[in-house]
Amino acid sequence: MTDQKKDQPKKAGPEKSQADSTTTSIGKAPTKISRVLEFMLQDRSLNRFEAERLGDHCLHSTISSLANGYGLKFERQLEHVPNHWGEPCTVTRYTLPASERRRARNVLLMLNKPLKQRQKVAA
Repeated sequence: MTDQKKDQPKKAGPEKSQADSTTTSIGKAPTKISRVLEFMLQDRSLNRFEAERLGDHCLHSTISSLANGYGLKFERQLEHVPNHWGEPCTVTRYTLPASERRRARNVLLMLNKPLKQRQKVAA
């Protein structure tokens, strides 16, 4: 018995049909940066461990992107919390001040627009 598949290249994963690629491009899940900003617009604050529930494993980078890329200002407060093993550690709690909410809503609206619409606005 001969193995006819030996000469064929191996595939990395299942093939996607045209229908699959169409459905994934429509109704994409919100991005990490959008999820964090929407959460903070609900008058809530986050530290790095709480952000894990939103799928953000590097909150300080997300806050930096929002601050440096979109001009948002955040309040920062150090706090001591137990880490995943119960040992105390110092983390930063980030809060979006009320004075930044209008700008943050505009940023969120822009982030939630499809990429093609964002590119038209930037041009």
